[in-house]
Amino acid sequence: MTIALFCIVLAAIMPIVCAGIAKSGSFKTHPRDGGYDNRNPRDWLSKQEGYRKWANAAQDNCFEALPFFAAAVIVNHVLGGAGVVANALAVTFIVLRALYVYLYLTGKQQIRSLVWVAAFAVNVAIFFAASVL
Repeated sequence: MTIALFCIVLAAIMPIVCAGIAKSGSFKTHPRDGGYDNRNPRDWLSKQEGYRKWANAAQDNCFEALPFFAAAVIVNHVLGGAGVVANALAVTFIVLRALYVYLYLTGKQQIRSLVWVAAFAVNVAIFFAASVL
């Protein structure tokens, strides 16, 4: 397994981490008192504010980014691009996405958008890297 393929696994774990952040610290409180409600998790999350709301939004965005990233890495490998460039680009994508989540959680939306664009550009580069090299 290449580093780039392993990065797909990391990208798949990222939204789960965001969900954990959104729900963290709310399990000890009963749902009637505002604690996490596992019977209606989407309802509960929709009523959250601050970092919980942002973590849930970051979770959604991580799920949205996952298919294109996975496809880009797989296409790269199918076209024979599995190598140093693909691995470096995949790791760069993961680092940028982790930074994106951090910026989302801390409410730094302007730089977050720039990081999103950079991660998207890296993803496009992964997709085409095998055909260029």
